[in-house]
Formats: sequence, C-alpha cells, structure tokens
Amino acid sequence: MSEIDTAADMILQAKKLVVFTGAGMSTESGISDFRSPGGVWSRFDSSELTFQKFQSSEESREKYWEFSTSSWGEMAAAQPNPGHHAIAELDNIGKLDCVITQNIDGLHQRSGIPEEKVIELHGTARWVSCLECGQRYPREQIQDRLRGGIKVPRCDSCGGIMKPATISFGQAMPERETREAETRAAACDLFLVAGSSLVVYPAAQMPLIAKDSGARLIIINLTPTPHDPYADIVIHDKTGPALSQIIDQVKASLS
Repeated sequence: MSEIDTAADMILQAKKLVVFTGAGMSTESGISDFRSPGGVWSRFDSSELTFQKFQSSEESREKYWEFSTSSWGEMAAAQPNPGHHAIAELDNIGKLDCVITQNIDGLHQRSGIPEEKVIELHGTARWVSCLECGQRYPREQIQDRLRGGIKVPRCDSCGGIMKPATISFGQAMPERETREAETRAAACDLFLVAGSSLVVYPAAQMPLIAKDSGARLIIINLTPTPHDPYADIVIHDKTGPALSQIIDQVKASLS
C-alpha cells in the first residue's frame, strides 16, 4: 500500500482530524517564503522589524509599514491552491475538526473553510489592529491611506498606533488561539501537518502535543522536518499534489 493510500485510510478511520499548515501551503499560491533564498528576509533586516522596535519610534513604524506593504500586494493577489481546496473538501465531507495555521494570508477561509474552524497562530494580514483600543480595520482600507501618502496610519477611534494584526518577532503569541490550538491538538485522533518545516515554536509543539495524547501523525512537507521520526507517515512532496491525491482517495472510498 502506498503512503497516499495509507494516509487516506487513516483519514477515513479518524473521528477527529486536525490539519496544521505552514508556509509550504502559501508558497504554492505564489506567496514568498520569508526564510528561503530571495525571500522577504533577504530584502529586509528582521532585527529592525521586531515588536519592540515598532513600539520604540515613528521611524521604526514607518520602516515596518514599508516592509509590510511590500509583501501585501503579493498576498492580496494570491488565490487558494489545490492543497487549500483539498482541506476544504475534508470539511465538506465532515472529516475536519479544524485547521491550525502558521500562515497569515487568509487563504483557508477563502477556500471555503468557515472562519470559526481556522485557528491563526501567527495572526492575520487581512486586518489591522489599534494597539491602544483594539479597533480593527480591513487591510485594504488602511492600504488606501498608505497609497494616499500616509506613512504611519493612526486609529480613527483613539488616535492610537496601528499595526497589521500579525504576530511580529518579540510579540506575545495570541493567548486564545494558542490555548485553543493546544486543546484541539490534544483532543484529536489524527494530526496532519502540511507544508511546515516545524522549526518555529510554540507552533511546532502542536504535532507533539497531539502525538503525546495518542493521536496518529501524518507529515507532508517537501523537505525533512525535526518531527519526522515521530510521524506514522511522512510524505516528502508539495502539499497541493499530495493532499489532492489523498482526498481523491478518501472520496472514492466513501462513494
């Protein structure tokens, strides 16, 4: 039996499936990987873009918004790829408990997965939040201000500092989302990783929480990960083709 067949069988047997996604899902939609050669960190100094720097001065905030704007156009234009649609199909056939994602692009929601089933561990680029009062604005609304010449947007409600609703280096992980992800990981019986190198913590802890709680673990990633030895199945492939084949097999077995 092939790894694809075995993965499909595991999904068919699962009562509670959690899918965990990383940058490998987004790159297949044309979104640059921050860490790869030619990625965002080759054009910007990450040490200049920490949360502490952002808070420290108007100059640092201006630099941060320049960085954020440089990657927003690519993200806004991206479309869900076959991997996103395969995961959405899992939801359609009643097999998906939730998606835990490290990605900030909102492509899971755009593929048809309900908002309440997507846990965004690293925040979202689709919204901008005021750090003072918590007011949220759609990203495009703020981008219009930036295109109009404003370099550091301020909150309409309180005049406070605004920042994309993503988690920056040095910024605390979102408590509610992190706690929810840990709870879902511990309660599932199958945990499927798709497109994550599993090196960024605490997000990379989620597959281990699932495994320690008795779940089976599938890892689909183009390159090896530190968690491969703990997996029941490892598939070294792009997420789109692998997930599409697995879901086709699942649906064929159900028909």
